[in-house]
Amino acid sequence: MASQNAASTDGHGDVHGTFLGHPKGLFMLFFAEMWERFSYYGMKALLMFYLTKHWLYSDEQSGLIFGAYISLVYITPVMGGYLADRWLGQRKAVQFGAVLLTFGHFLMGFEGNGRGDQMALNLFWLALSFIIVGSGFLKANISVIVGQLYPKRDVRLDGAYTIFYMGINLGAALGSALCGYIGETYGWSYGFGLAGFGMLAGLAVFVLYRPLLLGHGEPDDPTLLRQRVLGVPLEGLIYLAATTAVGVIWVLIQYQDVIGLLLLVLGVLLVGYVLFTAVVRLERDARDRIFAALFLMLGSILFWALFEQSGSSLNLYTDRHVDRAGVPASVFQSINSVYIVLLAPAFAGLWTWLARHGLEPSTPTKFGLGIVQLGLGFLVLVWGAALGGEGSKTAVLFIFLIYLLHTTGELCLSPVGLSAMNRLAPVHMASLIMGTWFFASAAGGFASGLIAAATGSDKASGEGAAKQVVLDVYGQIGWIAVAAGVGVMVVAPMIARLMHPETMDDQTFDDDLLGQEEVGEPQAAGMNPQTRP
Repeated sequence: MASQNAASTDGHGDVHGTFLGHPKGLFMLFFAEMWERFSYYGMKALLMFYLTKHWLYSDEQSGLIFGAYISLVYITPVMGGYLADRWLGQRKAVQFGAVLLTFGHFLMGFEGNGRGDQMALNLFWLALSFIIVGSGFLKANISVIVGQLYPKRDVRLDGAYTIFYMGINLGAALGSALCGYIGETYGWSYGFGLAGFGMLAGLAVFVLYRPLLLGHGEPDDPTLLRQRVLGVPLEGLIYLAATTAVGVIWVLIQYQDVIGLLLLVLGVLLVGYVLFTAVVRLERDARDRIFAALFLMLGSILFWALFEQSGSSLNLYTDRHVDRAGVPASVFQSINSVYIVLLAPAFAGLWTWLARHGLEPSTPTKFGLGIVQLGLGFLVLVWGAALGGEGSKTAVLFIFLIYLLHTTGELCLSPVGLSAMNRLAPVHMASLIMGTWFFASAAGGFASGLIAAATGSDKASGEGAAKQVVLDVYGQIGWIAVAAGVGVMVVAPMIARLMHPETMDDQTFDDDLLGQEEVGEPQAAGMNPQTRP
C-alpha cells in the first residue's frame, strides 16, 4: 500500500521491523496506553478520598458511586467495540476516545468548595461522564489492535499481551504515586490536573507514531464513513451521538440503582445475542470457542468484584487502619502496578518457555490459579490484622502482601484473558467479544461497589468496630474466592477442550461462518488481506 511505503521513510525508521522479537507497533501501543493508564489510575487513586473527604459522602454511598463509575467505564467498550467493528475501525475509535478522556481529566481539576457547591458537583459528574464514554472508545479497541499485529497461533501472543499489560501498569504505577501524592498533599485539582496532562501525552504518542501500526485498525470500507445520514457524514454523526451520550451518562452516574438494573438488562441481551450468533451462525468449533469465552468471562466477574476493592474499601482501610508512617494512602495504589512492572517480564517468559516445552497450563487453569491467589490475599490481610491485636494498626507489610498475591493472580488472569478473547473470537466479532469481556468487568465493577458498601465503617461505632466490619467481609470473600478458583481448575480440562486449539489458525477464523466456503469481502475491521499479519 502506498501509505505504508510512505510510512517507512517518514522519520520513524523501518516500521516493518521488530524490537525484542515483537512488532514495533506493540511498543507504540505500549507507550500510548502507558500514558492513558497514568491518567486513569492517577485519578482513580484519589477518587474514593475525593468522595469521602471533599464531597463528604458516606463510605457506603462512596462505595456505590465508585462501583457505578468502574462498571460504566467497562460497559461502554461494548458499544465502542461495536462501532469500531462496524464502521470506524479501531484506530479512529481509540483516537476519538483519547480526545474525550483528555477533556474529562482536565475537567476533574475544577474541585469547587465541597458538598454545597452544586455547580462544581455537576462539573464533577460531567468529568466522570467524559472519562466513561472516552474509555468506551479506547479500552477494547486498543487491545484489539495489539492482537491484529500477530497471527492467531503465534506463540508470542500471550507474551505480547503481558508486555502490553506491563505498559499499562508502568503508567498506573506512576499515575497512582504522583497524582495521589500531589493530590493529597497539595490539593485535589493539582493531582487531577497532572492526570489530564498524562492523557494528553498518550494522545500525542498515538497520533505521532501511527505509521507503526502498518495500517491495522483502519475501517473496512472508509467510503461508508463519508456517506451522509440526515445531511451529516456518518463519521461525524457517530462522534456527535457519542458526545450526546456523555449527557446520558451524566444522569446515570448519579443514580447507582438504575445502573445496576441497566447492567442486568444489557447483560442478558448481550449474552443472548452472542449465544444466538454462536448457535445459529457459527460452525461447531467456533461455537464451542464462544462458549469457552463466556465461561472465562463469568470467572472474570468474580475476580474483578473482589480485585476492585483496592481502589475503594482497601484504599480506605489503608488510610484508617494501617501503620503507613505518614505516607499518603493513595500512594499505596501504585504497589500493584509496580509489582506488575517487575513480574510481567517473568510471567511473559514463563508462559512462552512452558508453551515451547508443552508444559503451559491451559487458559482456564490459569484463571483458577488467579482466583485462588486473589482469595488468599484477603485471607493474609485478615490474618495479619489479627496478629496486631485489637485496637492496633495493621502492619504495612500485609498491605504489600495482599497486593503481591492480587498481582500474581491478576497476571494469571487479566493479560491471559485479553489474549484468550483475541484467540477465541471470530474475526468478524473481534471487538464485540472484547467488548463483552469488558462488560463482564463492568458487572464485576458494580458488584465491587456493593461489597465496598458492605464494608462501610459508617455501620459501626468506633475505629475498632469499623475495622472489624471490613475484616469480616474480607474473610468471607477470601474463602469464597479460594473455593471458586479450585472449582474452575477442576472443570478446566473440559473448558480447554471447547477451545479447540488444534484447529485454531487464521484460515479457520476467516471461514467460521456456517456454509461459507471462502472469504469474500474482509469481515474484521482493520484486517484487510493487504494488511493481515
